[in-house]
This record gives sequence, C-alpha cells and structure tokens, in this order.
Amino acid sequence: MSRAEFKACGGGSAARGRGPAQVGLGVNDSGGFLSNYTSRLDAKGRVSIPAPFRAVLARDGFEGLYVHPSLDVEAVDCGGHALLREIHGLLRPLSPYSEERDLFSTALIGTSEILKIDSEGRVNLSESVKAYAGISAEVSFVGHDFKFQIWEPGRFRTHLAEAKSRLHDFRRQLSARHVAPDSPPPRPHGARE
Repeated sequence: MSRAEFKACGGGSAARGRGPAQVGLGVNDSGGFLSNYTSRLDAKGRVSIPAPFRAVLARDGFEGLYVHPSLDVEAVDCGGHALLREIHGLLRPLSPYSEERDLFSTALIGTSEILKIDSEGRVNLSESVKAYAGISAEVSFVGHDFKFQIWEPGRFRTHLAEAKSRLHDFRRQLSARHVAPDSPPPRPHGARE
C-alpha cells in the first residue's frame, strides 16, 4: 500500500488526534480480523466494534464477544468461536489434570468474560477489562486473524513501535544467516575490481 493509499483510508490519523485510524479493509482472505481502528467510548462507557470486525463475528456465529486478558501484553484478546477453538486446541494435548493445563485454563478461561453486543454493534467494556488494558476514553481494536485485541491507544502505539523495531532486528538476523559462508562480501555499488 502506498503512503497516499494509507492516508486515504485513514491510516495513522488517530496518532495525530484526528479521529479513527482505519488501515486496510478489515477482513482477510481467511475471513479473520485484519487492520486496526481507534474509537472513543461514549458517555455510557460503550464502544462501537468496527463494522468489518462485526461482520467477522456475525459469520462466526458467536453470540456476544468472548474476551480474556492477553497472556503477554496489557491488552484484551477478543473473538468468538474461532478464538475458543484456538484455546481448546492449545489445551487439548495437555494432560487433563496437569499443572500446565490448569495454568492455561485459569488464564484463558477462568478470567474470561462474554460481553453482550447491542443492536447498534456496541459493547459495554467491563471495569475489569478497562482496568487491565488501561482504557479510559479511547480504544484501539487490532486484528490478529482468528482474534482481535483491545488496547488503550497510547499503549498500542508503543507496542507497535517496539514490534516494528524487533522485527527490523529479526529481519537483519535472518538476512545475515542467508549469506552463503563461502561467498565474498558484496562489493559497494560502483566499486571496481
């Protein structure tokens, strides 16, 4: 996507304080959650789930919105049947009474909630969800294919910057591994022999 296309679809506008950030189309080929959006909570503490995300939830057939605190970031994982299938797929190979299964079950099921989505596509975030994610006035919805996350926008921007930095470092490491050990280093552009 070009910079002009990115700006045309609203990309980055939330970071500049001009409203919702909308990058991409919201749904990928597999029918999962894609892109990110930022919205304000209304006076009653409700937030409208982005329309593309609502469409994915409707196709999924889950009544409401399944949420649980993320295991490794200060955000909330959300979804429907697809998210529950992933959780059950993680739990299934673990022994039923093992410590590992109990820990994952507690973190992913024992702390979960099912939030009601109203007829307007809004959800009222519980106090525990808002407290865990540090949400007060705005929410960022971030697609992760089979699930999406709810973030406090400032925390999401920090997390995104860190993710980009770590991926840049990782990419450099991968590139270094793919250089053949017997080949001479590349010559600088325009160098003569």
